[in-house]
Amino acid sequence: MPIQCSSCSEKRAALRRPKTGHSMCKQCFFGAFEEEVHQTIMAARLFKHGETVAIGASGGKDSTVLAYLMKTLNGRYRYGLNLVLLSVDEGISGYRDDSLETVKRNQRQYDLPLKIVSYEELYGWTMDAIVKLKKNNCTFCGVFRRQALDRGAIVLKVDKICTGHNADDVAETVLMNVLRGDIARLRRCTAISTASEGKGVVPRCKPLKYAYEKEIVLYAYFKKLDYFSTECVYSPNGYRGHARTFLGTSVRPSSIMDVIHSGENLSVKEGVKMPVQGTCSRCGYISSQALCKACVLLEGLNRGLPKLGIGKHHRLHDKILNQQPLTEKEERKLKAIDF
Repeated sequence: MPIQCSSCSEKRAALRRPKTGHSMCKQCFFGAFEEEVHQTIMAARLFKHGETVAIGASGGKDSTVLAYLMKTLNGRYRYGLNLVLLSVDEGISGYRDDSLETVKRNQRQYDLPLKIVSYEELYGWTMDAIVKLKKNNCTFCGVFRRQALDRGAIVLKVDKICTGHNADDVAETVLMNVLRGDIARLRRCTAISTASEGKGVVPRCKPLKYAYEKEIVLYAYFKKLDYFSTECVYSPNGYRGHARTFLGTSVRPSSIMDVIHSGENLSVKEGVKMPVQGTCSRCGYISSQALCKACVLLEGLNRGLPKLGIGKHHRLHDKILNQQPLTEKEERKLKAIDF
């Protein structure tokens, strides 16, 4: 016997919501999903009327659904926002070049301006070139991508950047920071928005913070949205995969939200010294060290030492970063170190 929608009790149910377990028809699901995102935006006061907001667009399901929702909700509820799409080209052949074609179609479908910034343009390196030196390391991509989004946002003169991070992403980040004992990031990883932390940093927010990844997929599928579904060729070896696998073993749908709420309510004991935010002496970007992580990684790449800035710190780091020449013996020693 067909199952009726638990919301309207009139139409036949088309899906069971992963978040609540309710059987719903497509229209009721669309309405509930969109209303929840709207309530998240309003409760956290993510935007102000008249602001220019950049949507981080990768062409994947999350950013495509975010772009569609922001365009839809902005018109429906009169947020009064000026929306633009902002994409980063990491230089991954067979992946990012294809996904950017999806972004360009989204630009036409949603009638929004688009700006694309590239690693090669900003840093002189592509991820394909980096991987040839350092196999696969998502550290480079994560650090460069964050700074690239800010640089693109500054060019566009936007007030905020909104990203497609969903509930699963936030829960995974909480677990990762717990496993690594990273207190500084644990305190701020569940924040739905971040204020401007320094020069060259644009405030960010996550309108999909409480939206389950499975529901985003269902929304994109039933709405017939145009998105790119291939996973990054370098991501399977990333550290996040361990947290994703661990979280995926839970049979309780509420476990994702439970982890998020746990992260939101964690407190750091008194006396724990937290890093003081300053600015990078080389590029002016936000940093708790003399040089930001991006500059350290770039220095290593340009010197043929891709491990520099990853893993354990060594005293020779300081000589390199201070532009001091190394002896031939020190060069050999540095290349032999397993950072």
